[in-house]
Amino acid sequence: MSKGKGARIAPHTKLSSCTPDPATAQRYRLNMQKLMPTRDWRTAVRCFRAALVVVASLGGEAAPPAEPVPLADFFRRPAVTGPVMSPSGRYVAAAMKGGSQGRQRLVVLNLQDWSKSKVLASFADADIQTIHWVNDDRLVFTLTDAQSPYSEQQGQGLFAVDREGKEEARRLINRRESFIVERSSRRELSAYHGLRSVLRDGSDDVVVARVDLDTKNQPTHTTLLRLDTTTGRTRLLTQDGPAHTMFWGLDASGAPRVAVSVFEGRTRLHWKATADAPWTMAREYDTYGRDGAVTPLAVGNNDVLYAVAAGAGNTDTAALVRFDMRSKDAPAQPLVTLNGYDFQGNLVVAPSGDLLGVRYLTDERGTHWFDPGLKAIQEQVDRMLPDTSNQIDCGDCAQPGIVLVTASSDRQPELYLLYDVKAGTLKVMAASRPWVKPSAMAAREMLRFTARDGLSIPVHLTRPARETGPAAMVVLVHGGPFARAREWAWDGPSQFLASRGYVVLEPDFRGSTGFGTKHFRAGWKQWGLAMQDDIADAATWAVRQGYADPKRVCIAGASYGGYATLMGLIRNPDLFRCGVNWVGVTDIDLLYTSDWSDASEMWKRYGMPALVGDREKDSKQLAATSPLKLAAGLTQPLLMAYGGRDRRVPIEHGTRMRDALRPRNLNVEWVVYPDEGHGWMLEANSIDFWTRVESFLGQHIKNAP
Repeated sequence: MSKGKGARIAPHTKLSSCTPDPATAQRYRLNMQKLMPTRDWRTAVRCFRAALVVVASLGGEAAPPAEPVPLADFFRRPAVTGPVMSPSGRYVAAAMKGGSQGRQRLVVLNLQDWSKSKVLASFADADIQTIHWVNDDRLVFTLTDAQSPYSEQQGQGLFAVDREGKEEARRLINRRESFIVERSSRRELSAYHGLRSVLRDGSDDVVVARVDLDTKNQPTHTTLLRLDTTTGRTRLLTQDGPAHTMFWGLDASGAPRVAVSVFEGRTRLHWKATADAPWTMAREYDTYGRDGAVTPLAVGNNDVLYAVAAGAGNTDTAALVRFDMRSKDAPAQPLVTLNGYDFQGNLVVAPSGDLLGVRYLTDERGTHWFDPGLKAIQEQVDRMLPDTSNQIDCGDCAQPGIVLVTASSDRQPELYLLYDVKAGTLKVMAASRPWVKPSAMAAREMLRFTARDGLSIPVHLTRPARETGPAAMVVLVHGGPFARAREWAWDGPSQFLASRGYVVLEPDFRGSTGFGTKHFRAGWKQWGLAMQDDIADAATWAVRQGYADPKRVCIAGASYGGYATLMGLIRNPDLFRCGVNWVGVTDIDLLYTSDWSDASEMWKRYGMPALVGDREKDSKQLAATSPLKLAAGLTQPLLMAYGGRDRRVPIEHGTRMRDALRPRNLNVEWVVYPDEGHGWMLEANSIDFWTRVESFLGQHIKNAP
């Protein structure tokens, strides 16, 4: 259940002096650089301390500013991301924006002596993406390029560095897509490898996964290797595993114990009863269905497999379960069942293999601790921060002294705090988006309504601050479609739209995942049909509740959401006054035939016929629900945007629809970002797109009669 209130935390100091204007940042080609000079830690510490304040009064919220929040503030990349506690709990590593190019740098904070904090890695043309502690003295990290569009992106790679910064970062996995490793005096793996997990066994080793491809570049198998981050040497871990394995589960010692193979539309779960036992097939089920589906999460002590299983305990939702792998026909024993929600989350496991806690998602994120000490810490933090969802990180959690807290809400982007267990004090370490003022954000809540056939549909509602009567509304449709919309958390697009006076409605129509088997299966083969009815019913419900003005409703979405936007305009012209479609599907048949889509052949052959429609048997239905073939019926104003390098929904979808609309609809705005893919990676493109959306909505529903 939503808490329904924003975090009442004192505003934090902006990091403006540490984050230069992106327009002044110069772009460079990829260039491995030496570590920043040791003196550069002073800049990092200054920037972090600029955001270091004691949590102040939890009194009433300040009045919102008179002027609208600048559009760019909703779409700027975070200043700080991914802080993570070291195993001992003495250090925190984070990616923090800084330097002359405004890149995300790897910073390590010494919580006992801040003067010993330092920048460990910084690149002129790349940003730190993810950070993992191998042990207290060594870290690994991956990269991205936040200042380039999709077409210029390289792989994440993998790099290692010691905490003291005594040597330059070692490249372990190449970022270039090639099977051929560059000639080097040091070992490197190709870009077809990626970090799978850290071991936390006292060594400097991590586990990496290599994706094996066939002649059509389709994944056929995943191989695991143990990688020494100091020497680059590897050792094969999965030489005797089942063929077509796409997922491996390891025990606390790093030995493979679980394998999930996928072949010809069937998924098989294999496990080893004990570490030295042969592989045994334990389950088999339809890859794209839910009956009997088991998703392994971890192998714990006493040969126990923790997994997510659908239908466990005779419930409609998927639960966290455990299997005794030593039992031949081990039944699934439910461990965590969430009322009305499929279990989505992960486990907090000690290096010994003991299960300490479970992180989960309902409407908001939470943690259930089995460890009594950690449970007590969580309860104390929640008492001090009652209006946010609070996740604690204590490293290996052995007698934690300082705990890293990530607090967030619908109005508060991630805020990172340090909780002193002994003193009972809580201090803000840094803010992910220090320019966002929670008092200026809109409240968000999850509700339910009943569709025309009686199915209960979850929906998120974001209303402009102090809005009491019907307002112009944007129905924002999520992509997938077999995915979930949002959660009770800060979201840039919905907050932006609310800041401009729009009610934002985001339905989890049938077919969405996370709400049980019945809800998921009800959406099979319902593109443009019952799924579309749910979206229309959501808008009608919002009007009847008094949230929305029935004459000022616009529909918008990306990918499948773009498809639903087009179908909504065609099927419900009296309900939706305008539409915004970006990277949306326009012809279902084209999903099967496009020769440069990244959709797998297995998905086309087994998944789409079952979930979307059989190209031959359901040809009439697919034609009747493809916007391209119904273009003559779309007469409302429409904004369309596509990426020129999109391989998920190739731009052909957009150009064909644009050309079909031109003879009859003069109110079509068209924009292409030539170097982007399935969405906008370049910050400037996101800002440009949403600037166009603001103008479009202002013309057609905000200021319309």
